[in-house]
Amino acid sequence: MKYRAVARGAILLGALVLMPMTVRAQNTDSQLKNNREELDKIRRERDALQERMNKLQSSAHSLTDELHNIDRQHDVTKRAVTSLDKQLGYINDQVKGTSASLVRAEDEAVTKRAVLNHRLTEIYKRGPLFDFQALLSADSFGELIARYKYLHEIALHDRALVRRMDELRGTIRGRRTQLVTLQGDVEQNRQEKAQENARLQALEQQRQQSLVRVQADSRKTQQRLAQVKRSESKLNNIIASIEAERRRGSSKVSAVARGASSIRTSDYGKLDWPVDGNILYNFGRVVRPDNTTLRWNGIGIAASSGTSVRSVAAGDVVLAGQLGTYGQTVIVEHGGGDYSVYGSLSQINVAKGAHIAKGQVVGTVGTSDPDLPSHLHFEIRHGGPAVDPTTWLRGH
Repeated sequence: MKYRAVARGAILLGALVLMPMTVRAQNTDSQLKNNREELDKIRRERDALQERMNKLQSSAHSLTDELHNIDRQHDVTKRAVTSLDKQLGYINDQVKGTSASLVRAEDEAVTKRAVLNHRLTEIYKRGPLFDFQALLSADSFGELIARYKYLHEIALHDRALVRRMDELRGTIRGRRTQLVTLQGDVEQNRQEKAQENARLQALEQQRQQSLVRVQADSRKTQQRLAQVKRSESKLNNIIASIEAERRRGSSKVSAVARGASSIRTSDYGKLDWPVDGNILYNFGRVVRPDNTTLRWNGIGIAASSGTSVRSVAAGDVVLAGQLGTYGQTVIVEHGGGDYSVYGSLSQINVAKGAHIAKGQVVGTVGTSDPDLPSHLHFEIRHGGPAVDPTTWLRGH
């Protein structure tokens, strides 16, 4: 009876040892699954950011937007690395737990194998008829029944021992297969982490390059803005000087300047366009792609280089030549303090002091701003200050 109790205890102990490992494995598997889902979500977010970056790079965009996108990609990639670190921790926990379970199963298998070998040796020594001999040698019927029950318990124990050995063999095979799989997961995790770290390094370099480009563009823009301001100041001085002479009634002032303007109130919204084309930039304050602010005193009308530019009204040419960032420029005085300005010309077809008619060609479209395509820069100064030319031009 003592032998029977020990055998049952050994079987129960083996089951209890493996049970916590199964629960832990399930918990770790659940954590690993959640972590992989989180990693997939992070990578989908990064793919969306990369797609957005591709769109930014293929179109005119703000450098600030580009830097912000790079920073977000950097953040997402760091989260991916952190997720991979967690995943590796879960996998390592699984490896440790599986290894420990394998060792316990192998130890138990060794013990059970020794017991089974001992039983087989005993059965072999006693021969196949030992059970019958034990039963027939009983002194009474009661002893016969007791011996029969004892032999039956031993047989049940032997069957349980054999089944347990089969279970342990299956457990050992399963744990070894799981370890091979986990080792593959560890290697894959390390490769993915190496890729993510390489991506982080590339993003750092890209960000640094973008910052250098932003700084260079900022310096270039500031220089350009300073040039534009000087050119505007020069233009304003030219017009102010003419207006001062007009107000003094100097004989140097042309008859056009002393008379009424050829741009009348009735022309509001009806003037012909100096050149056909789409508006490249509008009158007023404009925020550039690099987040700097520029004020345009006129509009940019996109047109092919060499396209003829025509005067919107009759008047006298008061400037025909280079004017800073305006490039080749013609200024026509229409009288009454009204002027029209035609900049970014490739060629000038009129001379200073000439009187021109409405619709006369003053020059051809060119390129004065290296950051813009060929266009005409067109302004209207009404009574001195610059006004939005589109309010005077007829609708397209």
